[in-house]
Amino acid sequence: MANSGLQLLGFALALLGWIATLVATILPQWQMSSYAGDNIIVAVAVYQGLWMTCAWQSTGQIQCKVYDSVLALQASLQATRALMVVSIVLGVVAMGVATMGMKCTRCGSENKVTKARIAMTGGIIFLVAGLASLVACSWYGHQIVSDFYNPLVPVNTKYEFGSAIFIGWAGAALVILGGGLLACSCPGKSGSAYSGRQYPQGKAISKPPSNKEYV
Repeated sequence: MANSGLQLLGFALALLGWIATLVATILPQWQMSSYAGDNIIVAVAVYQGLWMTCAWQSTGQIQCKVYDSVLALQASLQATRALMVVSIVLGVVAMGVATMGMKCTRCGSENKVTKARIAMTGGIIFLVAGLASLVACSWYGHQIVSDFYNPLVPVNTKYEFGSAIFIGWAGAALVILGGGLLACSCPGKSGSAYSGRQYPQGKAISKPPSNKEYV
């Protein structure tokens, strides 16, 4: 059965990854305007996120606008938003389940085998949440690369990777790593690796003959 230190490490990594996923979902810097080719206008930088688009001017002013219509957005953006929200919700559920199953907590069942299985369930939910975030960020990144190398897209409308997508990738990796460590809490069939092992019974020690038997 996994020790409490491994469970704490896995929970801490998953928690940090969940926070990074939440921050990446909120930030608007998923893609930023590219200055490749003849696009040398640097007075205004345009950032696009999952929920809004922002224009940063060289004077320091930032103007943001929330997307007006959800149906008017690209399919990749809609799928990314949905996957990131699902990842965040699953992360909250995983934290609650893993907390009840960790050895260092007293909530939940007092049976060590049951608590280990609960912690394993929380780790599996963390794995699903991390995979959802990883797929979302990778899908969005693939769309950025496809539009960048598409000759039909004008140069002044091409974008590059923003800081938020890298935060999302890092958060997904931490959640998957932490969930994997928590999933290692899976107990054996009877709760211990040695409980099902059978040992040969010892032979009975014969009683030494007494002096009367020789008479």
